[in-house]
Amino acid sequence: MNKPTSSTPLRPSACPGLLRIVPALDGGICRIKLTGGSITSRQANAVAEAAERYATGVIEATNRGNLQIRGIGSEQDALIALLLDAGLGPSTAAGDDVRNLMLSPTAGLDPQRLFDTRPLAEQILDTLQSHPRFHDLSPKFALSLDGGEALVMLEHPHDLWLSALNVEGETLLAFGLTGCPASDAPLAAVPLDQAHELVVAVLEAFLDLARPEQTRMRHLLAEISIAAFLESLCARLSVALRRDHVITGWHRPAASANGHLGIYPQDTSAWVAVGGAVPLGRLDASMLRSVAQLASEWGDGTLRLTPWQSLLLPNVRAQSAAVLLTGLQAAGLICNAQQPLAHMIACTGSAGCGKGLADTKTDAVQLAATFERNGLSRPVHLSGCSRSCAAAHVVPVTLLAVSAGHYDLYFRDPQQPGLGVLRARDLTIEAVGALLAADSRSNTHD
Repeated sequence: MNKPTSSTPLRPSACPGLLRIVPALDGGICRIKLTGGSITSRQANAVAEAAERYATGVIEATNRGNLQIRGIGSEQDALIALLLDAGLGPSTAAGDDVRNLMLSPTAGLDPQRLFDTRPLAEQILDTLQSHPRFHDLSPKFALSLDGGEALVMLEHPHDLWLSALNVEGETLLAFGLTGCPASDAPLAAVPLDQAHELVVAVLEAFLDLARPEQTRMRHLLAEISIAAFLESLCARLSVALRRDHVITGWHRPAASANGHLGIYPQDTSAWVAVGGAVPLGRLDASMLRSVAQLASEWGDGTLRLTPWQSLLLPNVRAQSAAVLLTGLQAAGLICNAQQPLAHMIACTGSAGCGKGLADTKTDAVQLAATFERNGLSRPVHLSGCSRSCAAAHVVPVTLLAVSAGHYDLYFRDPQQPGLGVLRARDLTIEAVGALLAADSRSNTHD
């Protein structure tokens, strides 16, 4: 198999990849897609070096467990070559766009898991990269694979989601389309040994049925019924889908709240994982190097990026966890769920994006200080424009920028589409802080 190079022709897309640097107001963006969110200490050091040598040093943890380098200058080929040499690229150049498979950050280690998802994930990712037909999928077409872990993101919508369940002692893999396990019941299920066949069949059915402009599963299902899609799917499978009420009436148990912060138990009591949030999703090279060093000293030399824009270091001896936790905090990570910034999401904003109407990250820091003074900590998403790039799902409170330092305020409501219920318009960040503090004291939206 030929190794991808920076000169490999790529299809046009607005989505950044490792081989495709996309311009932004603050320079180029390179997105490094990680298998299961995992990266070795050596690879993390390579990312830090690339960010320092060929960009402004800004590194971002994304909401799908990947990394981005921002502010890339003219030496794009050198940056790409450095990352490829570290083993961070796709197996085929055209396969980079389609490596969109999310796992639990504790895949293979979680005490609640029903099976280790990593071998199946490797099989799926290899198929996505090696089969040219799947390269026609949109760079935004995304899959999730949930092995029953307690620490797992269940709210991000995916084109195809897969979730393990136990039925009379047998582990099955249920699946759904366009939604997420947190709110949607499965359409059907298959035995684990048919899971790869199911994924291939779903992707082939989608590509056969969708027109070129229907790039996401939701676009296709807006035109054809789910029943019609399942009929096409069944014709491609060697095993019958299980669609009885035990499957379609099942709901995924809730995930661990804030489990990605602090010390998280593994399936063997002698070992734990230790994690912390990346403040507003942004690292610098020094911070990443420090965490990589801690992973080598106290863990197994790997770091796992999470969908909560945090880092988790697995396979740490339980007696060393407190020391590592102190080290992560010293490196600049947030390891305490009571800290307001641990629950804030902010896009790049006007400082780095031409579409941003406000400096969201600066405003988020100011809002967090207000929360700190009032003893308040609640999830808030600051979005510089209506695209809402930083949050893959709607959070309880969203601030949508309307101008510099001014936001419309929304509260999530399951009965309302989009961001939820509009509570107030054109608030300054000071007014937002005062209103949310008062709202918290009244418990109106707890």
